[in-house]
Amino acid sequence: MSEETKVENPGSETAAATSVPAASGSALPPEELARLTDDIVGALKTVYDPEIPADIYELGLIYKVDIGDDRGVTIDMTLTTPNCPSAQELPQLVENAVSGVAGVGPVKVAVVWDPPWDPSRMSDEARVVLNMW
Repeated sequence: MSEETKVENPGSETAAATSVPAASGSALPPEELARLTDDIVGALKTVYDPEIPADIYELGLIYKVDIGDDRGVTIDMTLTTPNCPSAQELPQLVENAVSGVAGVGPVKVAVVWDPPWDPSRMSDEARVVLNMW
């Protein structure tokens, strides 16, 4: 995997960052890396927690996205709680959504618990949807 740069989730300052390889350290052309990044974020925004009417990206559940030189994608995500009833299905939904992005290689999704999720990770968009100000 190559060097990483941080692309902030459009939420608050404490929102989870999405990491993608830096263009200068990647074997992928910068335009292709930018397209993949945009398309992956778009795919992540199609995945919703069944109990919450906001997508997992805006909720701040995605901690890291790493795009390898081989186009393989590794994603670290969390859940709102370890007792989440969707704990089995959400990582699979994320994998399926990102696997559908044109040009993406194998996708691996890991559920991580550190740092624990809290509402400060949500974007303003999620706060509006959930009326949490």
